[in-house]
Amino acid sequence: MMVQDLLTAAAVRGAAARMLADARAGGLQHWTLDEQALPQIATLVARITQRNYPDLKIPFHARWRHFTAGGVDRWLALAAALPEADPVERARRAFDLVIMSVLVDAGSGGAWSYFDAITKERYHSSEGLAQASLDLYRDGIRKTRGRALAAQWLAALDIGEFERAFQVRDDNPLSGTMGRVSLLNRLGRVCLARPDVFATSGIPRPGGLVDTILKHAVNGQIAADATLELVLDSLGAIWPSPVTLEGIPLGDAWIYPPWASDDGLTASAIVPFHKLSQWLTYSLIEPLEDAGITVTGIGQLTGLAEYRNGGLFVDGGALQLKRPADAALVHAPDSALVIEWRAMTVALLDLLHPLVAEELGIAFAGFPLARMLEGGTWAAGRDMARRSRTDGRPPITVVNDGTVF
Repeated sequence: MMVQDLLTAAAVRGAAARMLADARAGGLQHWTLDEQALPQIATLVARITQRNYPDLKIPFHARWRHFTAGGVDRWLALAAALPEADPVERARRAFDLVIMSVLVDAGSGGAWSYFDAITKERYHSSEGLAQASLDLYRDGIRKTRGRALAAQWLAALDIGEFERAFQVRDDNPLSGTMGRVSLLNRLGRVCLARPDVFATSGIPRPGGLVDTILKHAVNGQIAADATLELVLDSLGAIWPSPVTLEGIPLGDAWIYPPWASDDGLTASAIVPFHKLSQWLTYSLIEPLEDAGITVTGIGQLTGLAEYRNGGLFVDGGALQLKRPADAALVHAPDSALVIEWRAMTVALLDLLHPLVAEELGIAFAGFPLARMLEGGTWAAGRDMARRSRTDGRPPITVVNDGTVF
C-alpha cells in the first residue's frame, strides 16, 4: 500500500475489515465480538429511524440536520438575509459555514450547553455546537464586512471571541476549546497559503473549495470518494497529525502496534479513520447538489468512527471489553483499545446496514449508509447511552482535545 492510499475511504474500510477478521479470530487485545447481538441492535436502530422519520424519507447524515434543532431552520433564515447570489456563490457560503462548523464538532465534554434565543431552549453536544458555530459565522461575516468568511479573520480568531460565541464560562465549560480555536486558525492559514484551492474573486475563504471541486467534476458529476480525497488533500495540513509517513501527515490515522513489524513504520501498521473529514464530506453533498453537481457513489464513504456509533455496539453487547474495569478509565486516542473500538465501529456499521434495511422494509440499494447513520445509528447510540448511564455519557471515555472526537 502506498502512503497516499491511506488518505482514502477505501483504506478506512479496508483496515476496518482487517480488524473485523482479527476480532472473529479472537485476536483483539481489548475486545471480544458477539455478532449475534447485531439483529437486536438493528431492531433498535430501525425503531428509532421510524420514530425520527415516520415517512422513511431519510436525508443524508450531515451537519445541516443540527441547524434545524427545535424545528427552526436557522441556516435557511440566515442565508436568505444575505445578498442575492447565484447557485455557486450560495454553495460557497454554505461551505464557509459547514467547513468551520464541522471542525468545531468534537465532543463537548458533557458539561457544556448553548442557550438558543430563538427557541429559548438549551442544546447540548452536536446540536448546541452547531448553533454556536452559526453565531461565530455571523461574527465573521460582520467583522469582515463582506459576504464571505474571510481566511484572514479565521487565522486571527482568538479564544475570547470564540468563547463569546460558544457561551463558554466557568460554569459552562467546553472541552478542548483551545484545540478548536487552533483548528480554525489553521483553516485560515491553509486558505491563505493555497489560493489555487481556496481563493475566489481574489478572496481566500473555505468556500473557495467549491470551485476546486467543480474543476474536478466531469459532466456535472463527482464521486464521493474523490470529494473526500480533495478534502483530505486541501485541508490535511490543519490536522495535528499523530502520524507522518514519508513526509506526509496522515491526520486521523493511528499506529496499531499488533500490526507493526520490526522493519520500521509501514502503511500496513496504520489504521485510518478520517472521521471529521468524512463527516465534512457528507455535509458538502447538499450544497454541491444545490449548485447543480451530482455526487455519486456516496456508499463509498464509511460509517463514522465516533463515540455515539461506537457506543451503540458496546451498550448493545456486540463489543465487550476483555477487562471490564477498562470502562472506568480514560483512554488516549492512540491507545490500542480506542483504535480497535473505532475500527470495529466502522466494520460493524457495514454489517448492520443490510439488517436495518430489512427491518425497515427498504430495498438495500435505495438505502445508502449515509441514511442509516442519520436515521439511525447515531441517534440510537445516544438513546442507548441515556438508558445505560444517567448522564448519557459514552461507555468509553477518550481524552478530548477538540480535534478528533
